[in-house]
This record gives sequence, C-alpha cells and structure tokens, in this order.
Amino acid sequence: MRSLSELIEMAKRAGKKNLVVVGAEDEEAVEATLMAKREGLVDRIFLVGKLEKLRSYENLMDVELVDSSDESDASEKGVKLVSSKRADILVKGLVKTSTLLKAVLNKDWGLRGAGLLTHLAAIEVPALDRVVFVSDGGIVIRPSLEEKVKLISNAVEVLRKLGYELPKVALICAVETVNPAMPETVEAAIIAKMNQRGEIKNCIVDGPLGLDNALSSRAAEVKGVKSLVAGCADLLIVPDIHSGNFLGKSAIYLANGRIAGIVIGAKAPVVLVSRADTAESKLLSIAMACSASEG
Repeated sequence: MRSLSELIEMAKRAGKKNLVVVGAEDEEAVEATLMAKREGLVDRIFLVGKLEKLRSYENLMDVELVDSSDESDASEKGVKLVSSKRADILVKGLVKTSTLLKAVLNKDWGLRGAGLLTHLAAIEVPALDRVVFVSDGGIVIRPSLEEKVKLISNAVEVLRKLGYELPKVALICAVETVNPAMPETVEAAIIAKMNQRGEIKNCIVDGPLGLDNALSSRAAEVKGVKSLVAGCADLLIVPDIHSGNFLGKSAIYLANGRIAGIVIGAKAPVVLVSRADTAESKLLSIAMACSASEG
C-alpha cells in the first residue's frame, strides 16, 4: 500500500457497513462518519450520546439517534448495537478509551474475542514510499513475549485482508544486535526464531532491528544487517506503548504525515484514534475498519 487513500477503495470493495459512534458529542467523529457515508462506505449510522447535542447536528439522513445518560451508558448501548448485529463497527467519540473497552470486554453482551485486544496503526509519511503499520501504541502497555506473538497474529490477519500476502514484520529495538542487558532484543530474537520454525505463520518476522534499518535499505546496508525484512518492513512491533504512541504522533507532528488506527482482536473492529486527530484521520480509520470487518 503506497497511500492511506487506498483504504477508501478497499473499504468500498468490502461492502457498506453500519457504524455506531459512541459519545457522538465528538463533532469530528460524527463528521468522519458522515464523510464515510458520502464516500459510499457506510449504510446506516447510529449516534449514541446526549440527545440534546445530537439534535443540533445538521444533514443527518439515515441516522438513528440513541440517547444516553453518561459515558458508561453510551458505551453499553453502542456495544450492544454491534453485538446484536444491528451494526458492524464501533467508532470512539467523546468517551474514555478505558470506559469503551470495558464495555467491549463485557462477558454477557460485549464483543470479547478469543484472543488479546491490540491496537494497529497505519502511518503514511512523505519520507517513505509506502504505508507502514505499527503495533501496539494504544492498548498493551508493555507486552510480554507471548503478547508480542499475539500482536503479530492480530496485525497479520488484518494486513492479509488489506492485500499483504506475506507481511514483513520487524521487531523494533534500540539496537539490531542481541544484548542480554536489553530484554527486548532477546525476545525479538526468540520470536524471529519461532517464525523460522513455523510457529508464527503467514508472515516473515525478524529482529531485533533498529527503526532505521527496518525502514531503510541504505541504513541496513551501511550497518551490515542482512535480512528479508530489513529496509522493507510492513509492520513494526514496538517494545512498549510509549514507543508506539511516540512513533504515531511524531509521524503527524514532526513529519506532516497521516495516520489511521483501530483496535483489533474483538468480534468487531473499534475505530480508536486520538481525540486531537482530524476528521480525515478518523475517516481513514473507518475505512481501515470497514476493510478489516467480517460483517
């Protein structure tokens, strides 16, 4: 994928989805949803929030308003719309991430899947000739070795739906050599070996790799890093949530890039980006969720 704009066309091919905006007092999230409808990605829209605010919006056609008393109530009602199959995708609006995900993970009426909830971001910056995916900068704070394997599995499943037959996965560390004083490098080497033995499928994994030699063939050549992933990584697995968060935000604020982000691992995708992100970023995230949805 060369540009995030390609997500729009992929979403169109995936067929129209029904969307729920939880905490629809967020005008940017609502605008993004309406943009998605104008683009032909969305059929039906549910806006869940304070009815007084929702009624102030203009040009709401084929939109159902759902009144809620607070964030917890909005999250429950939004999740139930998806778990009851009336909607396919959740869009985070003006609600706390923790409140929304608590509803998603409810054992009785939520969207809990068999695995781990993880965040996947897609990043486009002028310096690169391709889109790069990053996990996890939004959910898992400090993933264990086992959780990193699940991060890879979740992300690879989505990338394959986006047309990546055999995604190249880089385990990002501060250095590209194994150093026992840096546990992330040891874990990276173990996970790469697991992939070589067929324990992690449908992708090519290598690490530890520095960010430079994962993205740049020249950097890999200069440093003598020989790898099928070096210089051409599609997916970056970062050692902790701080690294992923900084990487995503630096792409926007330092490199004038664009970003899309969703939560995966549940029974339906959840559009989850920063509250400060633009309607365009949220539209691209909706397109990414539509493309990844089974609905």
